[in-house]
Amino acid sequence: MIRILLAEDQAVIRGALTALLGLEPDLEVVASVESGAAAVASAAVELPDVAVLDIDMPGELDGLEAAARISARVPSCRTLMLTGHGKPAHLKRALAAQVGGFLLKTAPPEELVGAIRDVAAGKRVLDPSLAVTAWDLADNPLTPREADVLRLVADGLDAPEIAARLHLTAGTVRNYLTAIVAKLNARNRTDAVRLATEAGWI
Repeated sequence: MIRILLAEDQAVIRGALTALLGLEPDLEVVASVESGAAAVASAAVELPDVAVLDIDMPGELDGLEAAARISARVPSCRTLMLTGHGKPAHLKRALAAQVGGFLLKTAPPEELVGAIRDVAAGKRVLDPSLAVTAWDLADNPLTPREADVLRLVADGLDAPEIAARLHLTAGTVRNYLTAIVAKLNARNRTDAVRLATEAGWI
């Protein structure tokens, strides 16, 4: 019997997954929680074989951080990440964290069940639609300060407001924005925000 910890913040999806996995004769959901922190706490108590974790969960711990902590506290527990979108930055973090698998929520139920069995057996699983992305992951070209500036642009602030927030001059902020647009090969600031958001850099 493969003991499973399931962490998903949306109750309807969590319930559906619990019911789906409960139909399999060799799978048992021993804990079903709604946050990364609860997943880490439950893993320490239940000692599951596989933790199936949603990446985007509320609170201080997202699924990837929870996976790292579970791995440290319960080394025998393997992790399978679920996500609604395969952001390159998420995939890169998952691969770096040595998670057992990375699957899109749009995968057919039989793929999820198969992935859990494979991960439990020590294999690594990658959603087929993300294989090309895994080979072509670009490093984040933005410095931490450039990322801060672009996040504030995404929040709708203009250069003077950003300057005040970050204790910079407006001219320095404009220089950052020029560099960001050039680095991302973007058409303008709005395009830079779109590109950085899609890549998971901001």
